[in-house]
Amino acid sequence: MHARISFVSTKVHVVGGGLAGTECAYQLVRRGVSVVLHEMRPVRSTPAHKTGDLAELVCSNSLRSDDPHHAAGLLKREMERFGSLVIASARSAAVPAGSALAVDRDLFAHAITSTLAALPGLEIRRGEVLEIPDGDTVLATGPLTSEAMAERLQELLGEDHLYFYDSIAPIVDGSTLDMEPLFWASRWGKGGDDYLNVPLDREQYLEFHRELVEAEVQPLHDFEQALFFEGCLPIEEIARRGVDTPRFGPMKSIGLAAPDGTRPYAVVQLRRESLSRELLNIVGFQSRLKWSEQKRVFGALPGFQNAEFVRLGQVHRNTFINSPTHLDAYYRLQRHPRIRLAGQITGVEGYLESAATGLAIALYLSAERQGRSLAPFPATTAFGALARHLTQSPAKHFQPANINYGLFEELEHRMPKKMRRAAYAERAWSRLEEWARAHDLELEEVASPPQAVSG
Repeated sequence: MHARISFVSTKVHVVGGGLAGTECAYQLVRRGVSVVLHEMRPVRSTPAHKTGDLAELVCSNSLRSDDPHHAAGLLKREMERFGSLVIASARSAAVPAGSALAVDRDLFAHAITSTLAALPGLEIRRGEVLEIPDGDTVLATGPLTSEAMAERLQELLGEDHLYFYDSIAPIVDGSTLDMEPLFWASRWGKGGDDYLNVPLDREQYLEFHRELVEAEVQPLHDFEQALFFEGCLPIEEIARRGVDTPRFGPMKSIGLAAPDGTRPYAVVQLRRESLSRELLNIVGFQSRLKWSEQKRVFGALPGFQNAEFVRLGQVHRNTFINSPTHLDAYYRLQRHPRIRLAGQITGVEGYLESAATGLAIALYLSAERQGRSLAPFPATTAFGALARHLTQSPAKHFQPANINYGLFEELEHRMPKKMRRAAYAERAWSRLEEWARAHDLELEEVASPPQAVSG
């Protein structure tokens, strides 16, 4: 934070206290813009949230890869260059997760909530927002946007929203597991022994697959259509695609060996949910099975005979707009440019990407308040690649997406496949520096930035 800030008098309203809203509010305030941050919880909760904390994580505790040459790792470092609250809080609350950045959910949310509560120039209002506020407004209401706000958006956009379903993985109390058949290890030995592995032989796997596809699922309403995002498919939906599909997806055993040197036919992996090893997330096991069925089917896994589930899987509705039709490169609604959208409601997928959109909006909006105009982030950067997906994708087939190098502008020169990720990352790093320098924006130092590509 800067030592002294002169705040712009007219406040910006940020609606939604998730990762996009909190990052946006923080970045605006630290750049001298007064903000009212609206969060309806705990006055009104959602089907997925459990607390009233800002930035509560519900689907996963992972912000995915922290490799600086991975697209997700690159985006983290681009955000850190602008002093990201979300990434700083994630690093302070990090738990071991191999090459991924995973967090203790409670510590993470508490860090963000306490930071914002103490921030001069920021007012936090609790309660549902039924109408879109006047003046500059950032709608970061997330995938669980309330019915009232969804109706307001529908009135503005003049068409129905798109809906898809997102599912949550179970969490088990690790102290209730029988550790004898299980082992701690990471795939290919990377990152230390950060994952608890449940090995299955062929007979065990086939029986587990049969139970998955035959188990009862939670029914959907007649008027609802289940359109699952491919990156967060329920495990039972994956199993229905073929007997070997889970074995080459979330249950793949490639790169893993048991302590005796044997290779499992398939494996279930669990990742820590907190700094202790007690709470474990069943990786890739998002589910909409009935809770009694989850206890029965998952409880039949080796070592799970006495397992106690802290949370069982569930499914909830996610809402997003057709962004290529409605948003410009600055995240403004084309018909109503005083209103900007941030987070998953735009069609970015994931906590990391949601926070990044909030940060980008804050940079654009704070510059406007200072009478300056920033060019959009170049599509060679991770920030720009996200906006490119939201504004240049074919509207007819628009679907949510995580950050990946397929969203970036293609490399200028052909090169061996093994060198491309590093080339994308190094180019993005260079172009971000050029963009910031051209707009006289201060950048912060970042640990382990992408290295230049040689050869």
